[in-house]
Amino acid sequence: MRILLVLAHPLEDSFAANVAREARAALEARRHSVDLLDLYREDFDPRLSVAERGSYFTDTYDRSGAADWIGRLQAADGLVLVFPQWWFNFPAILKGFFDRVFAPGIAFDNDPAGGRIIPRLHNIKLFWALTTTGSPWWVVHLYMGNPVKRLLKRGIAAFCAKGLNFRMLALHDMDRATDAKRKAHLQRVRRLASSL
Repeated sequence: MRILLVLAHPLEDSFAANVAREARAALEARRHSVDLLDLYREDFDPRLSVAERGSYFTDTYDRSGAADWIGRLQAADGLVLVFPQWWFNFPAILKGFFDRVFAPGIAFDNDPAGGRIIPRLHNIKLFWALTTTGSPWWVVHLYMGNPVKRLLKRGIAAFCAKGLNFRMLALHDMDRATDAKRKAHLQRVRRLASSL
């Protein structure tokens, strides 16, 4: 399987970078092909351009500014996202990746009759999110309603592809996580990636 592994963290020595390395190693050990897309290292600009926004609801979305990243998504069989949750949401660079790359004519089509979104990412069979939160589990789930999982599963994944293997693996309370807790989470990441 061809996996597009998207990392969204500014620090090269971050825990998220460690998670991405573990996932990549475990996937490659299972003979999967992994394309690491490190949004910061590739200097991805999260801002939707005037041309992109201007063509968003036309027959031809202007993909010229994001063509390489779009091609990599279209070449993948699976997508693995690695990112921290900040303010119960995606880092801005990852949100911009969705805005610019998961665009009309690429990830979905707008129904001409209005209202409905028609999925186009038929190539994507696996959609995983490996993430961390600064807040404890109960704050994320009970107080906030786990907004990132809802956005990914019910929004982006469901609107862009069908019949997905969707998984979200989160380390909560990251700000107070001990070394043992971090190592245990990396073990969970390895187990998940090795199960594919």
